[in-house]
Amino acid sequence: MNRFAKQLLPFSTLIFIISLWTFLVPCTFLTAENMMNVLTRSAANGIMAAGMTFVIISSGIDLSVGSMLGISGMMGALSMLVLSGGSWASITSGQNIDLVVPAMVGGTLVSVLVGGLCGLFNGVCITRLKLAPFIVTLGSMSIFRGLSYIINDSRPYATADYIFLDSGMVLGIPASIWLFALTFAICSFLLGHTRFGRYVYAIGSNRDTAFLAGIDVNKVLVMVYTLIGLLTGIGAMIYCSRSSSAQPTAGIALEMDVIAACIIGGCSPSGGKGTMTGTLIGTLLISFLRNGLALLGMSTNLQLVVIGFIIIFAVTADRLATSRESN
Repeated sequence: MNRFAKQLLPFSTLIFIISLWTFLVPCTFLTAENMMNVLTRSAANGIMAAGMTFVIISSGIDLSVGSMLGISGMMGALSMLVLSGGSWASITSGQNIDLVVPAMVGGTLVSVLVGGLCGLFNGVCITRLKLAPFIVTLGSMSIFRGLSYIINDSRPYATADYIFLDSGMVLGIPASIWLFALTFAICSFLLGHTRFGRYVYAIGSNRDTAFLAGIDVNKVLVMVYTLIGLLTGIGAMIYCSRSSSAQPTAGIALEMDVIAACIIGGCSPSGGKGTMTGTLIGTLLISFLRNGLALLGMSTNLQLVVIGFIIIFAVTADRLATSRESN
């Protein structure tokens, strides 16, 4: 498999999946409503996958994004409830509180800030303690999830008025899709047209060579993990808006879909390779695959099996392409 075929494979697979569902369930799949639903459901995961792209290209991994989403959403919801004047008793009991716009904006910013701080924590532990990203984020996955349960004794916060990021429309298009597109545009620019993006590729290709070339490797890695934290904070509020509540269990096993979108889209697990366009294709492929399987009546458990096989196939293709390029 040459490099061009490797880059074309995710797109070809996406076209195949769309064509297959169009043939099998044309009346329900190929409708404007369903297409809009798929894009809306892709938004939060896609935004986090954009951040994960930087992490994987830098030869890292972040297993804590699901737990990070949980704690960010809980803190964001708590902030907007407090800023809206809710009493502590009513907030903790899950009673509905009328939210005001400034409080919703403030709560959203708090969620992004908390996500950024969680990502900063991961980055500092990885660089200062000289620990593997897998180990650090495996530990922080447990830490963040535990904290999300502790915040309100495992109970959710009700945010019935916070719906704009899910059902709000801008020029006839859901706000979450606009946010999805804006995030990918900014991240594509950062990755492909800035010094920061070049440094990320260099570190992922060969960390020692990047250091000898004068790149502040630790600083760049801290920025990378902080970035995915910030984007996870945004994704957390989309989830909160979708369910009209902040759930301490939100994001459980979400890291699989986020990482899978990057790997399927062409990011190499060994680092140094990947594009934002590929991650976008990977995100949409998983979303359309889940959507079509659901329309066919397949259970969520079987969907996990199918996606697992696709991940193995994508990694195998990457290994074959890498070995042939080296030969």
